[in-house]
Amino acid sequence: MTDGSGAEQDGSLIGREDELERLGVFLAGPPRHGGSLVLAGEPGIGKTALLTALTGRAEATGTPVLRATGVQYRTQVGYGALQQLLTSLPGTRSRAERMPALAGVLGSEPDAAPGHDVVTEAVVALMADSSREVPALLVLDDAQWLDRPSAVVLGQVARRLPGTGTGLVCTVRPGEQGFFDHNGLPLHELGPLGQAASDALLRRRFPALAPRVRRRLIAEAEGNPLALLELPAALTESQRTASRALPGRIPLTRRLQSTFGSRIEDLPPATRHLLLVAALEGSGNMLVVRRAVAGRCDLGHLAPAERTGLVRVDDATGRLAFRHSLVRSAVVELSTSDQRRNVHRALAEAWTEVPEQRARHLAQAAEEPDEQIAALLEEAADIGARRGDGPDAVSALVRAAELSPAPNAYARRLAKAAYVGANLTGDVRHVPRLLDEARRAGPDADSPAAAVAAAMYLLNSYGDIDTAHRLLSGAIALQPEPYDLTDATLSEAMSTLFMVCVHAGRPELWSDFDAALSKCTSVPDTLELLRATFADPARARPADWERLDCAIRALPGTPDPVRIVRIATAGAYADRLGAMEEPLRLTARGGLGGQNIFPAIQASFLWSSHAWFSGRWPELRQVAGQGLRWCEELDYPLRSWTGKFVLACVHTVCGDYAAAGALADQMDQWAGSRRGHAVGCYAAHARALIALSRGDFEGAHRQTARITPTGTFSPFAGHAVWAIMDQVEAAVRTGRRAQAAEHVRAAREAGLAAVSPRLAMVLLASAALASERDAEAVRGLDAALAVEGAEGWPFDHARVHLYLGERLRRAKAPARARTHLSAAAEALGRLGAHPWTERAHQELRACGTPVPRPGASALTPQQRETARLAATGLTNKQIAEKLGLSPRTVSTHLHQLFPKLGIASRAALRDALERLDHP
Repeated sequence: MTDGSGAEQDGSLIGREDELERLGVFLAGPPRHGGSLVLAGEPGIGKTALLTALTGRAEATGTPVLRATGVQYRTQVGYGALQQLLTSLPGTRSRAERMPALAGVLGSEPDAAPGHDVVTEAVVALMADSSREVPALLVLDDAQWLDRPSAVVLGQVARRLPGTGTGLVCTVRPGEQGFFDHNGLPLHELGPLGQAASDALLRRRFPALAPRVRRRLIAEAEGNPLALLELPAALTESQRTASRALPGRIPLTRRLQSTFGSRIEDLPPATRHLLLVAALEGSGNMLVVRRAVAGRCDLGHLAPAERTGLVRVDDATGRLAFRHSLVRSAVVELSTSDQRRNVHRALAEAWTEVPEQRARHLAQAAEEPDEQIAALLEEAADIGARRGDGPDAVSALVRAAELSPAPNAYARRLAKAAYVGANLTGDVRHVPRLLDEARRAGPDADSPAAAVAAAMYLLNSYGDIDTAHRLLSGAIALQPEPYDLTDATLSEAMSTLFMVCVHAGRPELWSDFDAALSKCTSVPDTLELLRATFADPARARPADWERLDCAIRALPGTPDPVRIVRIATAGAYADRLGAMEEPLRLTARGGLGGQNIFPAIQASFLWSSHAWFSGRWPELRQVAGQGLRWCEELDYPLRSWTGKFVLACVHTVCGDYAAAGALADQMDQWAGSRRGHAVGCYAAHARALIALSRGDFEGAHRQTARITPTGTFSPFAGHAVWAIMDQVEAAVRTGRRAQAAEHVRAAREAGLAAVSPRLAMVLLASAALASERDAEAVRGLDAALAVEGAEGWPFDHARVHLYLGERLRRAKAPARARTHLSAAAEALGRLGAHPWTERAHQELRACGTPVPRPGASALTPQQRETARLAATGLTNKQIAEKLGLSPRTVSTHLHQLFPKLGIASRAALRDALERLDHP
């Protein structure tokens, strides 16, 4: 339980470890020296909670604590706070009453009290005398509100405590005018909680909050503990669990209104009007604010708000900023609805030259349906969606629907809001509600927008590929021919149908898509590229790859996350993802703020695919893990399979077959009943890698044949391009050399060797594997290693070294074989690909080169102790505390020792250490 600012019953505070440590040091000092400390911070930041924690520690050690609290609007009661302080402990009160100067302060006639200096001397003497027996602690909360006499005296006392053995800790609010002078006293400014601490506080107090709601509240609270604890109380249960959308502005509880709005109510009317204009304008653009208040007030009326610290104007940028976002919220909540509508009208006039902003303010000012405003707002939503601002676009479309006089327009805009939400924000769970409302309203509920939203819901909720295909195909077929894809909703319907066909991987579904595409005009380049290079890369033409490269070169600076993801997807099988790393990273990071979640998921897995091939496996685990957490939180299972596939690949080659197999099982179970061939290919490829890593080449052949029969590239089996070398090796090692050679021939005829350096290397190596003549095979493998840029694909490159070393050893060239086998072992070991490293070591031993097996000697003493503690289940932080290391160092040790032990996860540590101790 907290006191409202994050304090727990045991005195601990989330995210305030440094402050508690400083207070502990201070508490240990006064018994020897005495002194003062001022804690300064905004309302609700946790000052009182820290004082409570300090008081608890002091009392636990037997330290007497004298307390007083300033109370707003009671600052004229003479010596009231000093009386409260001196009477908070009976023993102190009795001593004070025996001192003439303080007896007057404590008496019933305060006018009889002597002057401030005399009272100060008496208080200092009393504290020094008391501390000879037991050092005391004075605690003043909200010192800015102490009455004038008490504030003057205690301000002087605070400066004279050093040497008395008494300590004083007080809290103040910056910007508040008061009588307590803390200038020159030791000051600690209490800042906001960090992201992790804010998250931990919400998880502890409100464990049932949906993740997206928790992210929104963290953003709104800006690290203020009181806000974190109060804002959830303003939400309904359905809003907390995200079954209903959050309001555009989260209302403030009465406590938050009192905390953040107290200074606002005392401001002059003109200042309050100016603040309301600034709050509803939102961006801090003072030029717009000035135009909107013209004729009623001017920017000079901002001065009272600046003096009280509610707002500040940046001299460099000229922009206005509220001290805290909840001050802005308080300004809005303290206004009337009529005042807000009038301000929105004024802002709409001020934004005449920016139609998007004008439309939004007109919509907020409207009191009844208005088709003209609704149309303007829909245009603004389209602009926001193209910019990647999904949440704003959805809220604009919902408001546009509310302003639509005609039922069919209402239905269409709600359906559009549903599909924009599903495609950008991760609001797929809200789709049924929006579509139900649309169906009840009018016939446009069966529009392409509704079909897209419903298809996204079906795909992610049930994986119903066939129904989604029928919905989309039917909605598109109802449109007049030719289909004009300048219509954004129709274009989105075609793009979603494309995605359905990809996951199905069935020619009969693709034929329907191609028939519809042939009737389209103004086809977006992204859709053309996806169909040409991703749907069936083995049948793409050189001109298609050239167009893709042009699109990639034009990508930097593109704000549209959907375009970024679609261009990246078009380049995935062609090894173009490295050229789009920065846009993909930016798109993926956008999801951390709760914005544009769906593109963020896709970008995370696209980047992870590149990380798999480029050997950046620790980063892959982190990025793919985040993407999978989003999929789980937001009910996007369909998109999770790409992330699970790349994780399964890494688990496999690092020797964690159990984890890889579990992921492959999940993929097969999902794909089977739904006839999702693409996901089945993911599972097959993962199982093929498991079999290759274990030396089960017959099993590997069976699995790769699930992707495409060896010797050919089935239509729409794009994944086959990623599995070429695996499929050829499995065929060669099971005596199917002719099929392997035919597979290489088919890949070359498809022009894949010219698509990327990696594919050039893979095809040269695969052709060499399929060759029966050693000399030809050695030349081919040498040529594969010499491909420019081949080192950028370290796992595949190391495999080519391994194949060449194996072939040279069998060709009785042990010296050359050792060179390539050593290179393979070194590269594979650095990656942590233990089974493959061991395979290279076996070949080296066959060449007569002694290679130590993984054992205790491979670990440093500190690594071994780290491994032992991690095997018991301790976290990195707990291990660090025991060993006197930093958590980062512990993480580094674990990363280094995993490949030494031939494992890929902490779960395997116990068995690995057992093998070391009992070989």
